[in-house]
Amino acid sequence: MILDELKNFKVVLASQSPRRRELLKLMGIDFEAVSADLDESFDPSLQAADIPSFLSEKKARFFQNQYDSKTLIIASDTIVWMNNQALNKPLSREEAEQMLRSLSGNTHEVYTAVTVLLGNDVRTQCDCTQVTFQTLSEEEIQYYIDVHHPFDKAGSYGAQDFIGLIGIAKLSGSFYTVMGLPTHMLYQMIKTMIQKTADN
Repeated sequence: MILDELKNFKVVLASQSPRRRELLKLMGIDFEAVSADLDESFDPSLQAADIPSFLSEKKARFFQNQYDSKTLIIASDTIVWMNNQALNKPLSREEAEQMLRSLSGNTHEVYTAVTVLLGNDVRTQCDCTQVTFQTLSEEEIQYYIDVHHPFDKAGSYGAQDFIGLIGIAKLSGSFYTVMGLPTHMLYQMIKTMIQKTADN
């Protein structure tokens, strides 16, 4: 099984997200979590899947020269995409309120990209899930911001907490992609990379 073969490598998760760390643990992967204070700006000409793909690869490459070739580095990035615009992490309470009001009663896409890096082999893939929200009341929006402080979350919400529990009416795609780590895709990427290493 690929999890047994993976024990021959050091695994590094380049993420500050407790949700990504939790999901990787649930996959049965032993890893070290690291984080870097990176500039997460991107070229405004990038659209939809290109944005998290660019950022996840940037995160992985940041650590490339800090570990040896037997270290498998995993990085990920998520954006909420609505009306041809990326909803990133809110910079203020007002921005969080505005984002949640725009998501209320509408359908948006969540794009999460994953980069897996081992030596000079770098692979990036992106997954997309469509999310439909029920209409949120102003009270619910204010309560959510007061209690959950969603300022570290793309689109100002987490699928696994209050606003996701009461607001998400329909999902088309992987729930884990919305949480920030498309685990089904990551597993296949790791499998392919480890098998290629074994063949060489």
